[in-house]
Amino acid sequence: MKKIITIVFLLFAFQIDAQNNIEWDGKYQLQLSDFQSGATQIGDVKINSIHNASSLDFAFQMSNIEFMFTKNFNSKVSCTFKRDAASIIATDNNTANYLVNFAQYEFDLAELYARKLRKEIYDKKGTFSDVSFLQLIYNTIEKQYTDEHATASKITDLGQNEKKLLEIRTDVLKRIQEYPDFCKSCKPPKKKS
Repeated sequence: MKKIITIVFLLFAFQIDAQNNIEWDGKYQLQLSDFQSGATQIGDVKINSIHNASSLDFAFQMSNIEFMFTKNFNSKVSCTFKRDAASIIATDNNTANYLVNFAQYEFDLAELYARKLRKEIYDKKGTFSDVSFLQLIYNTIEKQYTDEHATASKITDLGQNEKKLLEIRTDVLKRIQEYPDFCKSCKPPKKKS
């Protein structure tokens, strides 16, 4: 009986986590209802703020032998949005909608850099590569992402300049298409010798 209860509990815990995390798929568009942190507040505030819970994660666990012979790390790099960690503080509904649109841009930007990371790992990983090379690649990609994000925050006024936000988001979506072999479930073609 204990085994059945444990299995049911684990399935329930997995289902709750799956409902909390949104994996980037290019179709789903963030909504105000996705900002489920207790800090979210619309109205009765004097500031506008967003804590977007989009993240670019890279994690794997394998033996040295497995690592040596693994070339495709696409499935090890994730781009997710965590609903319970995302918050919006806005003076009104109109401003909240601007912030949601900016959060969608951030989510798309995180996917672009996830694909860049996957490609960089694929291109630079050799059979006898040491695992430490991954940190350098990740740090470089993370810096590029942070720089582009900061620039977008400034030039769009956190999404309130709708025309500029649409322009840069369109550009990000176009750039994502330049990496068709580096989605999370994709398998890059083998290099020709």
